[in-house]
Amino acid sequence: MHLMYYNDSNGKRVYTLKKETAAGKITESAHPARFSPDDKFSAQRVACKKRFGIYLPALPQKPM
Repeated sequence: MHLMYYNDSNGKRVYTLKKETAAGKITESAHPARFSPDDKFSAQRVACKKRFGIYLPALPQKPM
């Protein structure tokens, strides 16, 4: 079994082991995606993020 979660009505995560909630909503995996240093498609992902303005290193940093 994998740890799953769904957002309740207040927007907080509720963790469970079930694949769907009592209301029938599908839960999402609580585990991060796998990482591979040999990623063949990282250049395409970075280009797509830059195109849509969501590439984190390009965003302005908040002052501390």
